[in-house]
Amino acid sequence: MKLTKLTMGALLLSGTAMSVQAESHATELHFIMCGGEVREADQAVVDQFIADNEGVTVNLEAVPWGTCQDKSLTLAAAGDPPSVAYMGSRTLRQLANNDLIVKANIDPATPYQPGVLNTVTIEGETWGYPHAFSTKALYMNCDLIEASGQTCAAPATWDDMYALAKGVMDNTDAAGVGLAGKDFDNTMHQFLNYLYSNGGVVIDPVTGESQLDSQQTRETLEFYGKLADVAQEGPTAWERDQLKDLFNDGKIAMYVSGPWGFGQHNETINQMVAPIPHGPSGVSGSILITDSIVVFKGSGHEDLAQELAQRITSGDSQYDLDSSWGLTPILDYAAMGKTDLYYTDGIWPNFTGAISTGGPEPLVEDFKSLQSVFTNMVQGIILKDDTVDNLVTIAGEELADAL
Repeated sequence: MKLTKLTMGALLLSGTAMSVQAESHATELHFIMCGGEVREADQAVVDQFIADNEGVTVNLEAVPWGTCQDKSLTLAAAGDPPSVAYMGSRTLRQLANNDLIVKANIDPATPYQPGVLNTVTIEGETWGYPHAFSTKALYMNCDLIEASGQTCAAPATWDDMYALAKGVMDNTDAAGVGLAGKDFDNTMHQFLNYLYSNGGVVIDPVTGESQLDSQQTRETLEFYGKLADVAQEGPTAWERDQLKDLFNDGKIAMYVSGPWGFGQHNETINQMVAPIPHGPSGVSGSILITDSIVVFKGSGHEDLAQELAQRITSGDSQYDLDSSWGLTPILDYAAMGKTDLYYTDGIWPNFTGAISTGGPEPLVEDFKSLQSVFTNMVQGIILKDDTVDNLVTIAGEELADAL
């Protein structure tokens, strides 16, 4: 009997200790921040959140992009999920389909820019809080263009852009345009900038079905193949960030990048920023890419995690991040009453003007399969391995299989 009582007492004591430990653990939020650094604007929100919630701590872990998303997925699949994470929105379908995250509780009155919520929405359900947003535009080296005997003016159409690029190629030692064609995600992104500037659609937002096999895609792929003839040597070996170096070295006259590119270019370059030229079936647009704050299921304190996610993506906090980081504004801050906005002049209209006509980074469960669909199609036309029609037909079938 004594042994039984002792055993029961030990179990009760152990249970109490476990309860205290669980309660203590429940007050610590594990926040994984992809990118390898914590931005000052985000840190300020976390610090205030801790100050406002007695007994709550936040273990804020910055992890490089190369390993971050896999780490978050691995922890969640193993039953030890982070409370919240900052990740690429491309991961949302995989996370949602595997029941690893909870839906985002976004106030419907939040004035997101057009198309932003499409980057975190899957068949009508919103799974992430958009936190970083980018659009793209065309960078032009006016010195090279003028050295080729041409006027440095923004090309409105694909034909205008090709003519400028060919003029540079024919009359200088530089290539007319920089193209990404490497087996990497921004090869798909670069192609989608042109596809969305030609009225193209990748995935139907309502049905979730592939819309890639279309006239708009064929026109875009044909144009990409034409650009390869006036691009740097061997585009399949290059990704977008490397094109910046070619631009800085005066080896290409044009390439597409985000607003951060302007400050990364040599001050000696007489650069112009222009909207991405449009194709025969559309108007100038851009790929719309977001990173999101996601709340994981199973941490035991999802409500606290939701509160932190809402705070860090709210008006003032989000504005501080956007303005200090130089991002395309994710919210309509004018509608929120903010004045003296950072994005109303200079290069910014080229990036904000593409918001309403842009399209989202496609959300699929297996992002690498999606990437392969576009890489195979783009590399096929650059290397002239097949016809436009066959390449698009194959890509459409591969995307349908991946959905």
